[in-house]
Amino acid sequence: MLFHTWVFLVFFAIVYPVYLLLRRNNAAMNLWLMLASYAFYGWWNPYYLALLFGTSAIDYSMVVFMERSTSESRRKLWLIVSLVSNFGFLAFFKYSTFFTENLNWLFAHGGLAFHLPDPVAYPNAVLSFAGAKPADLFTRVIMPIGISFHTFQSMSYTIDAYKGTIETERSFVRFLNFVSFFPQLVAGPIERAKNLLPQLRRTPDISEQDIGDGLSLFLVGFFKKVALADYLALYVDKVYGAPGQHQSPALILATFAFAWQIYFDFSGYTDMARGLARTMGFHMMLNFNNPYVATGLGDFWNRWHISLSTWFKDYVYFPLGGSRGSKVATYRNIFLTMAISGLWHGAAWTYVIWGVLHALGRVATWDLERSAFYKDRIPTVVKRVAVFLFVCIAWIFFRASSVEDAWLILTRIFNSGIADPQCPAMMLGLIALVWMYQLAYSGTSRFKRLLETPAFNVALALLMIGYLLVVAQPSSKAFIYFQF
Repeated sequence: MLFHTWVFLVFFAIVYPVYLLLRRNNAAMNLWLMLASYAFYGWWNPYYLALLFGTSAIDYSMVVFMERSTSESRRKLWLIVSLVSNFGFLAFFKYSTFFTENLNWLFAHGGLAFHLPDPVAYPNAVLSFAGAKPADLFTRVIMPIGISFHTFQSMSYTIDAYKGTIETERSFVRFLNFVSFFPQLVAGPIERAKNLLPQLRRTPDISEQDIGDGLSLFLVGFFKKVALADYLALYVDKVYGAPGQHQSPALILATFAFAWQIYFDFSGYTDMARGLARTMGFHMMLNFNNPYVATGLGDFWNRWHISLSTWFKDYVYFPLGGSRGSKVATYRNIFLTMAISGLWHGAAWTYVIWGVLHALGRVATWDLERSAFYKDRIPTVVKRVAVFLFVCIAWIFFRASSVEDAWLILTRIFNSGIADPQCPAMMLGLIALVWMYQLAYSGTSRFKRLLETPAFNVALALLMIGYLLVVAQPSSKAFIYFQF
C-alpha cells in the first residue's frame, strides 16, 4: 500500500478516527494499530504476514527467556537464537539466489562437478513432503517488501535487551505493534525500542501543533515523491535503461538527477511516515538532514539515512572495536561496516561495489576530515562539491542494472562525444531551487531566518499544493527503498 494513492487515503480515513477513539485505552489502541499495520503490510502479499509475525514472536520470546535465565551463557544462547533466526530469514529471502548463482559460477569455472539447486527447491521439498500439489509450489524466491527494515528494528530490541539498556516489553501485542507500526514499516526510519516502545506504552498527546506539523511533513514528503522523484525518474530511467545510446552530457545529467531522485524518493517516504506518526501523537527520528550540503563523507553519513547509519555504528562498528584500537584496526572496522552496509542494500555486485567505494572513501578521508587544515583552510564550497561528486560516482553503481552497465556509463562519461542531452529545463530548475534552499537553510544568513517564518512556510505549502494540482502527474510508482 503506497502513501500517495487513494487506497491509502481510504485506509487512513478508517484507521485514524478509530485510533482517536481508542487511544486512551492502551491495550485497545495497540491492538487496533497492530491490526491496521498487518492489514497495511498484508495488502501487498498476505502470505508474508506469517514471516512478520514469526520473526516478531521469536524475538519477543527470546527476550522473555533472557530475563528468566539465571546464567550469562543461557542469556547469550537466547540472543544467538534470535540473531540466527533473523539473519537466517533475511539470508534466505534476500540473498539465497545471489549466493547460489555466484557459488555455482565458481564451481563451474573451478572445474567442480557440483551444482547447488535453486533456493526455492528447499521450501518446495517441505511443501511436497506435506502433500502440496505441484501447482501450489513456489516458482522463485520473492523478497518481502521492507524485510531488512523490520528485521533490523526487531533485532535491535533483542540486542539492547541483552545489553540491559532497555526495559523488557511485557505486552506481546504492543511488541507486535512496535515492529509493524505501519507509517515506518516498509522503509523506515528504523526505530529503536528505547524511542518508540515508551511512546506506545502511554496515551499519546495530540496537540494542534502535532496535527499542523504532521500534515506539513506529509505534504512535503508527498511533493518530494510525486512532483520531484517521479518526475526525475522519467529522465533517469530513459538514460540508464540504455546507457550505450547516450553520450557524456546525458549520462552526467542522469547521474546527478538520480542522486536527487533517490534523495527525494527516500526522504519523501520518511517525511510522510514521520508526518503520519506525528498526527497520531508519535515522534519518530529524523532520517535525513540535507545530505547534499555535507562537507565530508563522514558528515554525509551523519545526514543520509541516519537511522541505518546509527544502526550499523552501534551494532557493527562499535562491536568490531570502533576507533578504540590501532589506526589499522580503525580503518578495518570502517571498511567492514561500510562494505556490509552496501550488501544490506541489495543482493547484487553493484550494491557491494557501491558499499566498497564508500568504504574506501571513508578510510581515505578519515584522518583528513579531522585535521585542522581540512576544517579551516579548505573552502566549504570546495568540500561540498567534492563530496557530492564522489557520492554521485558511487550512485552510478547503485542505479545501474549491472556492473557492466555501470562501467559503460563511467567510461562513456569520460570518453564519449558531446551531444544534446535533451534535458528538460524544468528538471534543472527544480534541482537548483531545492539545493539553494538547503544551502541557505544550513547557513546563518538572514535568508535562513526568512525561511523559518510562518508566512514563508504557508506560502511554500500553497505553492506545493498548486504545483501538485496543476503540474504534477498522478503517480503510483513504488518507493525505491521498498526493494530493500
